[in-house]
Amino acid sequence: MSVAAAKTKAQKIIDENSVVVFSKSYCPYCRASKSLLAELGAKPYVLELDQVEDGQDIQNALQELTNQRTVPNIFINKKHIGGNSDLQAIRGELPNLLKEAGAI
Repeated sequence: MSVAAAKTKAQKIIDENSVVVFSKSYCPYCRASKSLLAELGAKPYVLELDQVEDGQDIQNALQELTNQRTVPNIFINKKHIGGNSDLQAIRGELPNLLKEAGAI
């Protein structure tokens, strides 16, 4: 998959879902982010980059879109939040952000 196609795919996922977590199934930080979102009642769209054929391409595209190569790479309401430490840092604001996004 070309970088342009991967970027288009990643952007489509971001645009069509109120909460998106680009993740890897074995990553403890990804697990922590998914747990926190679940605790708050959100059901994020999760793409496990290590379990899809074009995961590497999508990760490269995300780096171009966000300047972040690491996972989790989290979006709420089409806005890039960052990784797990960024998500944990805004824990107090999350219920409002998720409500605004229509995620809870």
